[in-house]
Amino acid sequence: MTSRRARVQDVHDTASAMPHVTTDGSDRGSVAYQVGGKSFVFFRTPRKDAFDPETGELYDDVIVFWVPSPDDKAALVQDESSPWFTTPHFEGHPSVLLRGSRVGELGRDEVVEVVQDAWLSRASKRRADQWLAEHGLG
Repeated sequence: MTSRRARVQDVHDTASAMPHVTTDGSDRGSVAYQVGGKSFVFFRTPRKDAFDPETGELYDDVIVFWVPSPDDKAALVQDESSPWFTTPHFEGHPSVLLRGSRVGELGRDEVVEVVQDAWLSRASKRRADQWLAEHGLG
């Protein structure tokens, strides 16, 4: 059985349900989910590096997810038809981008896994090991 299509709310729900998470929001509507003071998922405001190539309009719905490694990043962004992407601004940065308007192209399970991996990549070793053990993954 496959999971239902993902929603932006799944990103919020999963990120906020991870242990030791705090949020940092701005007056411009962006929110960052953090563990130990380190962001692992954040909703960013429009920036010059992410725009519609046909209209030049800045994307106003970009979500940034940390990834465990460059290989994980490459695996997510290699298929150009995938909603995962990166920009030159994020070259060498351990993260991938996703437009909120395209999250429905993914299954909920995939989004949950990417959020959990993002948290694991930023949490302390002790917290990550504890979470993995509690979920039978350690």
